[in-house]
Amino acid sequence: MIIVLGSVVAKEGCLSEALSLSQEHVTRSRVEPGCIAHSVHQDTENTSRLVFVEQWASQAALWEHFRVPASRAFAKALAALAQEEPSMAIYEATHVQLPGKNAA
Repeated sequence: MIIVLGSVVAKEGCLSEALSLSQEHVTRSRVEPGCIAHSVHQDTENTSRLVFVEQWASQAALWEHFRVPASRAFAKALAALAQEEPSMAIYEATHVQLPGKNAA
């Protein structure tokens, strides 16, 4: 599984637009092949900061997501609303079973 963590700090006065664009992107992305989960959250300590958490079935599915024209347009539009350069980190993850828990 591939995990993506990203964040962006919106410029003053741009949070509402950034949040709206982000929610549209999340909703659209959730129906793409290989998307397990895709969400956006508002930081409780810095409410101008949006945090993205994504799970993808494979690296290939994530790369296809990056190729979708709407994804590229979203990244460009969100960057224009950012106070600083958005960040993104991509991880390959393995599910770890908690001791004493039944397999999911």
